[in-house]
Amino acid sequence: MAVQPRIRRCEPSDAAAIARLMSPPEVFANTLQLPYPGVELWVERLTSNKPNEAPLVAEVDGQIVGCAGLHRETELRRAHSAQLGITVDQAWQGKGIGRALMTALLDTADNWLGLLRIELQVFADNARAIKLYESCGFVQEAVMKGHGLRNGEYVDTLVMARLHPKPPRLRPEIQP
Repeated sequence: MAVQPRIRRCEPSDAAAIARLMSPPEVFANTLQLPYPGVELWVERLTSNKPNEAPLVAEVDGQIVGCAGLHRETELRRAHSAQLGITVDQAWQGKGIGRALMTALLDTADNWLGLLRIELQVFADNARAIKLYESCGFVQEAVMKGHGLRNGEYVDTLVMARLHPKPPRLRPEIQP
């Protein structure tokens, strides 16, 4: 059954909740981050967010149950691209939290940040996440063999990307 979470911008005061969300072995095992992230790491990350990035959280009854973000490329020739990261509390997976976060991120990317390309990496055996990404318009571009170390084994990751479905254009009355 789908739940309608409250989606909002992630703030430095959310660091402890994000660290809790990311700490279970079942969660960090499906990311390319190190296990047992500390609160200090998240305070630093959330404090250094650039205004044109979109760190979001999903809340249900005041509890953070998911987080996601766009991490815009800093090189000028890649400024039209961003990396997407998303995590949903294991107890809340399959309840619409990931879709709500993805919808909000893609709206931000398409309508407010002017991004043409959103990229992500996902473990090749994470079928639930891949299904969500594909339903949001992402396509597989590559398989990276042995790319990520997970539980003492090198495993494959997929590179997936989504291009803006209707890239921004000048309004007709503004055309030269």
